[in-house]
Amino acid sequence: MSMVALCPLPAGSRILRAEPGADFSDSYRFASIEPEASVLAQFLALSARTPAWMDFLMALRNQAVRWVGLKNLGAMAVGDPHKLASSYLPGDRVGIFTLQFADFNEVILEDRDKHLHVQVSLFRLGQDELQISTVVHIHNRLGRVYMSVVGPVHGLIVPMMLRRLGHVH
Repeated sequence: MSMVALCPLPAGSRILRAEPGADFSDSYRFASIEPEASVLAQFLALSARTPAWMDFLMALRNQAVRWVGLKNLGAMAVGDPHKLASSYLPGDRVGIFTLQFADFNEVILEDRDKHLHVQVSLFRLGQDELQISTVVHIHNRLGRVYMSVVGPVHGLIVPMMLRRLGHVH
């Protein structure tokens, strides 16, 4: 089983800029699945391994939130599995997120809606280790209600999905 460790946001990462005033943040360290690849390429590889039950949960989420005027994010997995990481530009959609920043060692993706702003970073810690971090800024009461449900689930699902990477090829 892959080792996954809850830890502080990584020193030297751009996601640290988003942390001041955040209402939620977490970060997990885990073994890289493609150590020679860019971090965006590794994020795409992780996305391609999204389990069907996660896309089912996203579909339930999308159905539930339409009643309160939130946007449908679609599925976790990236739409075109053949698109090269090097062809993505800031502003492009990457699964449920929009690419905000990417270099060889870090990618920052985000989603903005009326209730909250979510940023996710995948950061290279070393040759064989990555760290995925989430920072959320809540905008209103709807965001607080949303995160009261999603926050605890997020803390269960993310480590479970990262541990599963060691078993899926």
